[in-house]
Amino acid sequence: MRKHLLALLLVVSSVAQAAPLKVAASFSVLANLVQEVGGSRVEVSSLVGMDEDAHIWQARPADLKKLSATSLFFVNGLGFEGWLKRVEQASAYKGQVITVSKNIKPRQMAEAGHESHNHGHTDPHAWHDPQAVMLMVEEIKLALTKADPAGADQYAQNATRFKGQIAELDQKTSAAFAAIPAADRKLVTSHDALGYLGARYQLQLLPLQSISTEAEPSARQMAALIREIRKNNIRAVFAENISNPKLIAQIASETQAKVGPPLYTDALSKKAPSWLSMFSQNTQAILDALK
Repeated sequence: MRKHLLALLLVVSSVAQAAPLKVAASFSVLANLVQEVGGSRVEVSSLVGMDEDAHIWQARPADLKKLSATSLFFVNGLGFEGWLKRVEQASAYKGQVITVSKNIKPRQMAEAGHESHNHGHTDPHAWHDPQAVMLMVEEIKLALTKADPAGADQYAQNATRFKGQIAELDQKTSAAFAAIPAADRKLVTSHDALGYLGARYQLQLLPLQSISTEAEPSARQMAALIREIRKNNIRAVFAENISNPKLIAQIASETQAKVGPPLYTDALSKKAPSWLSMFSQNTQAILDALK
C-alpha cells in the first residue's frame, strides 16, 4: 500500500512539473517568438491575434481574464502598446511584465505623422530587423529561465537554435538585397512600419502616412505622394495585412508602379503564422517587386 502511495505521489508530482508555464504576449508576432524559445514548457496566449491591428485593439473581458491567469506578460515596448497601462489596471495583473526591446536602440521616425498610433516619434517596429529580434529572443530566454529554472537547458537550446535560423535568414537576405543596385531599392508602403527593415538592408521606404485601419489620407496627401513616386521612379507599392489595399491600388494605377502582395507588418496571419515565415515572405515579395 505504501509503495503504491509513493508511486502515485511521484506520478502526481511529475504531472505537476510537466504543466506548462502560462504566459501572455501583447501581439501575435511576439507570441511566436516566446513560443519558439519556450517550446513545450510554455503555453502562450496572444492578446492581439493574427490579422488584428494592435493600434486600435480593444480589450474584451475574456482577454483580461486570459491575462490574469498568466505569470509573465511579454510586451514589445517602445510605445507600441498604447493600451498597456489600461489593460494592466483593468485586469489587476499581478504577474511580471517583460519588455523585450529593453536592449534595442530605437529608431526615430523619419517624419511626424505617427502620433495617431500613440508611438510619438519613436519607431517601435523593431521585430523587422533580425538583429533586434535576436536581442528580443535573449530577453525572452532570460525571463523564462528565471521563472522556470528547471527548463533552463531547454530554453537555452531553443534560443540558440532559433537565433541560428534568424542569422542564416538575415545573411541570405543581405546578399539578395545587395545584388540590387541601391538606386533601385525604393518602395512605398501603406504604413510606416518597415523602417528597421529598410535600415538593415539599405532600402528607401516612402510610407504613405495615415493609411491604416484608423484613417485614410487626404486628396492633397495622395497627390503629393503620387508626385513623389513619379519623381523618384519608385517601382513597387505595398499594402499590409492590417490595412486597406484599395488606396495602394489607386496609387499604382496612377503611377504605373507594381503592386506587391500584402506585407505582414504588425500581425501574423494564417498565411504567415510565424516570425520566420513573415520575414521570409515580406522580404521575398519586396525582392520580387524590385527585380
